[in-house]
Amino acid sequence: MTQTKRRFGDRKDGRLLRELDSMHFMVPLLYPNRCDNEAFISERIDLTRVEEYLAKKNADDPEYQYNLFQVLVTAFLKVLTLRPKMNRFIANKNVYQRYEASAAFVVKKLFADDGAEALAFVHAEDGDTIDTVHQKIYAQVSTCRSDKPDPSTGAMDVFNKMPRFLSKFIISVICWLDRHGWVPQSLIETDPYYSSVLLTNLGSIKLHSGYHHLTNWGTMSVFVVVGEKKKRPFYQDDGSVDMRMSIDLGLTIDERIADGYYYSKTVRLLKKLLEQPELLERPLSEEVDY
Repeated sequence: MTQTKRRFGDRKDGRLLRELDSMHFMVPLLYPNRCDNEAFISERIDLTRVEEYLAKKNADDPEYQYNLFQVLVTAFLKVLTLRPKMNRFIANKNVYQRYEASAAFVVKKLFADDGAEALAFVHAEDGDTIDTVHQKIYAQVSTCRSDKPDPSTGAMDVFNKMPRFLSKFIISVICWLDRHGWVPQSLIETDPYYSSVLLTNLGSIKLHSGYHHLTNWGTMSVFVVVGEKKKRPFYQDDGSVDMRMSIDLGLTIDERIADGYYYSKTVRLLKKLLEQPELLERPLSEEVDY
């Protein structure tokens, strides 16, 4: 996404939208909290074409295999690039257009009850494709599974070691800075709630998709829950039933950033990309006919 020259009122992570219609100007003033303005969308995705596509991508047995999660991350980054209202956020009762598309997720270092977690953050560029996103995710996962903590986790570790009264006071100040976009970058560099979209892959731990709340902290306006991959019935117009591999997606969205029609077209684009995953080999900014 092109970044214009910053003006008074802009943030380091987004441009203040000054050309809003009256309704979208008033809504953040009347409904200031993100958690009070959630819309939930549930979609079932047929994975037939995706599985065929992944088999082709992995035919040469690459060192780091292509997988469904990488396809989903790339698809959402392309959706955010082509549907810019989905890449907006509201902070301190103002609406901002984010300068870049980004995706975040949590990496479990060890699948055990006491296994540590790390935060991964993928910054997208207009020319990215599934191949470049694949490499970025590989780099993030490799770093997360090392012993070195990510920047945001390292900052949280410092607060956790302080006397409780002191950490509470400092964090209350940081929350005030958060509303104005003044939190030091070192504290939020890998904070998933400062991304465009946060994805959680519950399917990897054999759980179903469902609703997950947004947060008033940060700027993230879209939360995606990826459910377990399994065969499910798909009903045809003639009444027949096919069992196909599929996943369920749960999307929680800040309803103030766009309207229902815009969300409907956004979901249509997402499904088009997953039905024709070859489109993800083209730059994120390349338009798609859907």
